[in-house]
Amino acid sequence: MRGVLILAGVMIGLGTVMAQVADHMMAASATTASSAPSVMMVAAESPATSSARSVIVSRDRHGHFQTEGRIEGQRIQFMVDTGASVVAMNETSAARIGVRPLQSEFTTKVTTANGVIKAARMQLAMVQVGDLVVRDVDAMVLPDEALSQNLLGLSFLGRLSRFEFAGGRMVLEQ
Repeated sequence: MRGVLILAGVMIGLGTVMAQVADHMMAASATTASSAPSVMMVAAESPATSSARSVIVSRDRHGHFQTEGRIEGQRIQFMVDTGASVVAMNETSAARIGVRPLQSEFTTKVTTANGVIKAARMQLAMVQVGDLVVRDVDAMVLPDEALSQNLLGLSFLGRLSRFEFAGGRMVLEQ
């Protein structure tokens, strides 16, 4: 279990570093684009002829995939991060949706671009993006200074039937 927690911390750190690198790279090549998150929901037929729900997330002007989601029914902004092991929220966002871990719950060491910090592990009853709903999602709350953007990580993405980068867009499907 400790190894899994260490791996989750390393993955969050790598995701943060990669996001910052991508931000610097994309800032130079960014052209005019809307700063608002762009999400399009699509009903698609899968090869097995069953109906699939899809959400298409377009890049923002910095090249990141930003989307609005809901945790426990409350709105929250996410950056889709395939390098993050779990859904990660900063303390301010967590408090806004009613999640307030005690200081004594910040016991998991996580490596970020800002160094090693302690995070609070938790499980979210429901995370929703568009029509995509995943229940019992592993998550972490990090101090505000360690996480500027909430991350929609693999504890959500890995429970979808697929997610991929295609044609400059992120496709999430359930």
